[in-house]
Amino acid sequence: MTTIDDIAAKVGGQVDGEGSLSVEGVASLEDASAHDISFLSGAKYACALKTTKAVAVIIAKDWEGKSPCTLVRVPDPDSAFARAAVFLSRPSPLPESGVHPSAIIADNVRLGDDVSIGPYCVVEPGVVIGSGTSLFAGCYVGHESALGDNCRLYPHVSVREFVTIGDRAIIHNGTVIGSDGFGYTQRQDGSWEKIPQVGVVLIGNDVEIGANVTVDRARFGKTIIGDGVKIDNLVQLAHNVKIGKHTAMAAQIGLAGSVTVGSHVQLGGQSGVAGHITIGDKAGVGARGAVTKDVPPETYVSGYPAMPHREAARQHANVSRLPKLKDKVSTLESRVTDLEAAIAKIHKRSG
Repeated sequence: MTTIDDIAAKVGGQVDGEGSLSVEGVASLEDASAHDISFLSGAKYACALKTTKAVAVIIAKDWEGKSPCTLVRVPDPDSAFARAAVFLSRPSPLPESGVHPSAIIADNVRLGDDVSIGPYCVVEPGVVIGSGTSLFAGCYVGHESALGDNCRLYPHVSVREFVTIGDRAIIHNGTVIGSDGFGYTQRQDGSWEKIPQVGVVLIGNDVEIGANVTVDRARFGKTIIGDGVKIDNLVQLAHNVKIGKHTAMAAQIGLAGSVTVGSHVQLGGQSGVAGHITIGDKAGVGARGAVTKDVPPETYVSGYPAMPHREAARQHANVSRLPKLKDKVSTLESRVTDLEAAIAKIHKRSG
């Protein structure tokens, strides 16, 4: 049995209330049952705390207010709740080590200790797979690619030729690493000639890549994803893109060719970056932001085209006022017309 005291010890929290009560799972304040622990990270959801059925709530250390349940006070409720969720959740099942009989493994592949190759996987010649790495069903690893230790490739991941992936990578279903970049030159007759994409992809340690992500190989040189990068589902990284360490990218982002993104950058969902743009360290791009020029370090931009967020917010506010401004202009035009007519009458009488 896991108790509130156990959770507090794991997350470095202080129990305010009865700590011996049992905890079985995690849930939001609204959905929590009598054996769930929840969290409150901002005043916006404080009203939900009053009616929650949770057995305990992880909350900011200095929070003041009434609660119907035990509180676990911590410096950072978001981070503490994430650790509590990991502690309480069932671990994802990993296949047993070994090669499934249906997998096709080339003769000169090098496998580390405790590697798992699932059903219908294909591993081409010259591949190196580190110790503890798991390939789930239907994965493909191309010629002379290398996977580090303790990686996890979920079903139907494709790693093309000459790709290098570091240790502890997690790559989710359907992602393709190392497909050809979108490179063509137009002939005089208007048809397209393919430009060979002869570069590679280099992925660092502790990278997590979501489902159905596409990472293009470089035209020449390297497409690079740095250590600790986190990429959401449905993201497109074009040829020769370079992503710095510990950058986070939300879903449906598109980066054009030769974009350079610094370290510790945050890119919002459905944002896009034009080719050969540089985004500096610790910068941010808001959701649906369209970046068409370089972004300096530690600058937050948004909008279309992307600009400093305050300016974008001001422009958006002005656009939202246009209907009222239009009505006001129409009213003023009508009044001016009436005034002109009245002045004309006065002139006519005096003339």
